[in-house]
Amino acid sequence: MHYDYLIVGAGLYGSIFAYEASKRGKKVLIIDKKDHVGGNVYTEKRENINVHVYGAHIFHTSNQSVWHYMNQFARFNHFINAPLAYYQGHIYNLPFNMNTFHQLWGVITPEEAQAKIAEQQALSKVDQPKNLEEQAINLVGYEIYEKLIKGYTEKQWGRDCKNLPAFIIRRLPVRFTYDNNYFSDIYQGIPVGGYTPIIEKMLEHVDVMLNTDYFKHRESLDAMAKRVLYTGPIDQFYNYQHGVLEYRSLRFEHELLNMPNYQGNAVINFTERNIPYTRIIEHKHFEFGQQPQTIITKEYPDPWSLGKDPYYPINDDVNQTIYQQYLKKAEQEKKYIFGGRLAEYQYFDMHVIVERALDLVNKEFSTTTESI
Repeated sequence: MHYDYLIVGAGLYGSIFAYEASKRGKKVLIIDKKDHVGGNVYTEKRENINVHVYGAHIFHTSNQSVWHYMNQFARFNHFINAPLAYYQGHIYNLPFNMNTFHQLWGVITPEEAQAKIAEQQALSKVDQPKNLEEQAINLVGYEIYEKLIKGYTEKQWGRDCKNLPAFIIRRLPVRFTYDNNYFSDIYQGIPVGGYTPIIEKMLEHVDVMLNTDYFKHRESLDAMAKRVLYTGPIDQFYNYQHGVLEYRSLRFEHELLNMPNYQGNAVINFTERNIPYTRIIEHKHFEFGQQPQTIITKEYPDPWSLGKDPYYPINDDVNQTIYQQYLKKAEQEKKYIFGGRLAEYQYFDMHVIVERALDLVNKEFSTTTESI
């Protein structure tokens, strides 16, 4: 055995573990089937613009230790996520706040906005909402639902809101202040120069193999290491013996435009059902760029099937039952460790990935006196 650890997947989770294991003197090999490191946080410099190739990734956290941890690898700027929503020629602020309510109804005070929402809620109140549509109207009234939730959500999940479970939106962020900051976390920003340099720094002292399909070379790769951290789809690891876990996928169209500024904001959501993409990202605005050209990305929700990139797990009862069977198997493994959004069949924000990766590090190396 040449390595203490083989890590399958060079995304943020696997790279953090690789860095920490290497720092502790462990010999580590990390592999990825893609031709680059970073997983979905991968950024690529095009025309001097750092493009978020797999969609917008805005780092935010209220955990000071997580923030300090990430800042050892890069300097983060002061970008604040303030997305906009486009609906039938009108622009609305997100998340729902006093600016949104003024744009919708012309109200000025929180009391006026609360009264307007309560009036609409009363018209369609359902004591026990059976689907997402009823749940959303219960929370914010029918007008916000129709203009800013319905079309976007149906595109995202590929189903009518009446056929989606209510638990998908147990709550919606509604603020009665004039505050367009999408996140309420204390720390927020974009790494200057993109995310890829962060991953590259983490893997400086780690052996890396790209364009490597774990499942095509599983026996020989497993034989190279004492322990294996697997961050891929857990159902694939077990050859789908209990069934295939379902996801929604995404498709990205990147476009270089010969103009300095296309939409004036980093992220605009398109909430009409008949517009096929859910949002347009203009990457230069993440780093306040002044380049003469701009690059935009249209993000299209896509049906998922085996072979496509999985993004959002469909965490309904059927899929959870399947996942629990795989989880029981994983918990019995001695050589293999499972972690990350695909191995745990759960969508995680980046700061949660950092927390969970560091938790695994502490658990794996708890016999040592080293601290992170």
